[in-house]
Amino acid sequence: MLAPIPGFLFFLMQVTTDSLQTTLSDNATVLLLTVYVLLLAIFLGFELIGRVPATLHTPLMSGTNAIHGIVVLGAMIILGSIEGSSLTDTVLKILAFIAVVLGSANVFGGFVVTDRMLEMFKRKPVARKSPGAGGQ
Repeated sequence: MLAPIPGFLFFLMQVTTDSLQTTLSDNATVLLLTVYVLLLAIFLGFELIGRVPATLHTPLMSGTNAIHGIVVLGAMIILGSIEGSSLTDTVLKILAFIAVVLGSANVFGGFVVTDRMLEMFKRKPVARKSPGAGGQ
């Protein structure tokens, strides 16, 4: 009996020619659409951020950092779903843990920046003149 060939060659040996062409065609379509969306997102992000005035850049970025809670949630779901103790699972656990830590730091930083920004808009108390000030 032949040992299974890892990766793509093993996959190729098990499919017929018609289903292979369909599979490759479907994969190429998905890859092309993914690259198209990525390029569109890069272009759109560059255009939007480039046109933001300097006074609005900090609130925009702090809000964007706070949205990274989605990254934290996804990393926690992945971290909780990894089972096993193989080397691959260990590497996945480490990467998911790093994603949770970095995503949490980004969320925390976004809230800190937002808090500091909101402090700038609070009214400052008016200092009262003391009766003895100014030689009176």
